[in-house]
Amino acid sequence: MLPECKLRGMTVEHFVRSLHNDAPDTAYTAPLAALWWDAKGEWSKAHGLVDELETKEGMAVHAYLHRKEGSLSNADYWYKRAGRGFYRPSLDDEWKALVEGLPG
Repeated sequence: MLPECKLRGMTVEHFVRSLHNDAPDTAYTAPLAALWWDAKGEWSKAHGLVDELETKEGMAVHAYLHRKEGSLSNADYWYKRAGRGFYRPSLDDEWKALVEGLPG
């Protein structure tokens, strides 16, 4: 079983199942909602949710999104602002680690 997300005991598996919905759960924080939209292929919507979010979680998701976009210098800037000097080897692994580690 996958580690639990802090949103009412939800697992990453449940989060992934929610991708069948038309919109993210209204209980999701902006960083989680951004990861939800990213998984749906809506990079711009995802980025819009964290673009000006000045929290460590928001900046970590912002960094991931710029890494995914291919803008590595921009991603590095946001990783540093988030206090993270590293990322997972694959984008999928990083996405899962963010979902697992973000508070609901």
